[in-house]
Amino acid sequence: MYKALIAGSFDPVTVGHLDMIRRASRLCKDLTVGVFRNYSKPGMFTVEQRIEMLRACTKDLPNVTVTSFEGHLANYVLANGYDAVIRGLRSGMDFEYELQLSQIYESFYKGRVETLYIMTSPQYSFVTSSVVRENFMLKADVSDWVPDGVLELMNQYYKGESK
Repeated sequence: MYKALIAGSFDPVTVGHLDMIRRASRLCKDLTVGVFRNYSKPGMFTVEQRIEMLRACTKDLPNVTVTSFEGHLANYVLANGYDAVIRGLRSGMDFEYELQLSQIYESFYKGRVETLYIMTSPQYSFVTSSVVRENFMLKADVSDWVPDGVLELMNQYYKGESK
């Protein structure tokens, strides 16, 4: 496979995200991590901060680039010539949702792009950005759930030093 995309909000970046990115990077020549800009959902971090976090976390992966995009995923994928979109699956609930999404996107891709799924590593199956944010705001220790450096940025955000 030549060129693939992993898209998400990554707010914040988790160890599960990083595991998926590392594993996906071994499957293709070029992997883009696309931070989705969602105007209807304010995040903990700006898109620019998330890009910075992801770049720091993936600096040892030479075939990985990080960018942002907005609008319809299929339009972005087709306009940028991706061969595949890689998605993660944590549970059966993810499967139902992802199945529907892949069928919707295939109606736009028309066989030009593949949607590929990677099962999450078992130790990260419960780790989501929402779980990290919620537990962090409740002052729980989330250091095992985020890559090095991300917790420091979360602490800065919580103290009002970020954004």
